[in-house]
Amino acid sequence: MKNTLIKGAIIPALIVIVVSFISCSSDDNTNATDTDTDTDTDSQVVAVDVTYFTTDSGSVTITTVPCTLSDGTITDCYQIVTSSAPSDHAMGPWCPDNISDTSDNGGIWLEGGTVYDVDGAFIENLATFYNDDNWMMYDANGDVYVTATEDDCINAANPNVGEEYANFCVECLPSYIADLTQTWLIPITPVLQDEAVLFATAGGAGGPGGPGGEPVDEVPSTRGLALNGIEFSAPAPTDNILAAYTLAPFDDAGGHINVNQGYHYHAATGFSTKIVQEDGHSALIGYALDGHGIFELVDEAGNLPSDLDELRGHTDDSRGYHYHVDEAGNNNFINGLKGAYAISE
Repeated sequence: MKNTLIKGAIIPALIVIVVSFISCSSDDNTNATDTDTDTDTDSQVVAVDVTYFTTDSGSVTITTVPCTLSDGTITDCYQIVTSSAPSDHAMGPWCPDNISDTSDNGGIWLEGGTVYDVDGAFIENLATFYNDDNWMMYDANGDVYVTATEDDCINAANPNVGEEYANFCVECLPSYIADLTQTWLIPITPVLQDEAVLFATAGGAGGPGGPGGEPVDEVPSTRGLALNGIEFSAPAPTDNILAAYTLAPFDDAGGHINVNQGYHYHAATGFSTKIVQEDGHSALIGYALDGHGIFELVDEAGNLPSDLDELRGHTDDSRGYHYHVDEAGNNNFINGLKGAYAISE
């Protein structure tokens, strides 16, 4: 079975209002840095720089609005309205059609910290991979069972999926979300908190709350936004997916589609817009819901950050407090929020 690190995309009109924060870069910004933004040296924060977002295509629009943060701070936020399709890379493919297909015909799967190509061989060997003979996702001709309609997409993604979808590769198409938009609020200037908020599901993190895991109301599940306006989502519920004997692959960019959430990422694989840093630090790829920057994992020399806190964040003089994404195979971005997040306009 092929095992690689990384290989080398719409329903009635719907507006989803969510509190979140994003960052993305275009080729024109390749040599820019995020040190041009205003820095609050007392609290070590750097304001969101909206010029890094990919707004040229009209898929991302940004305005300034008043907002209230989770700690009660009344301030200004960027209201970011996005389509559910990235403007900087194609979406898909996800499911191969036949067990003879190569990795070019399928996406990826995240398992145990590793990124696997979902090619025909991966589908053919699912029973061995998961040590379970109930896996048989193809017919006598080697054709893979793939969801074919929007209704199939919706039904197969239901937490109470019916047995009729067992051994289906779930593939939801961009045409299903053509009219879907989402609205996000991100504080322009981050407000650091004395106690961090941990997400309920994250790599090594506990339930929502501070270090002790105390419950916190209205904690968002979304981690942030890429600079192309696409959601950095909570970890995909792979245990539930696999328990139903379904597979819902991600494309090479780490994203897939559902009709309520649109296209969204579950891993950072290097496809979306990034802002390269002049000092060799890892590139900026988005913003967390609290307005702090989200950066790639390794720097230009391939070095891992050595001093990350439990949220996957740390501070430097150029970027203030910021996060580094988790390994792609861990189905995770960051573990929590160090800053207050927007709860209302």
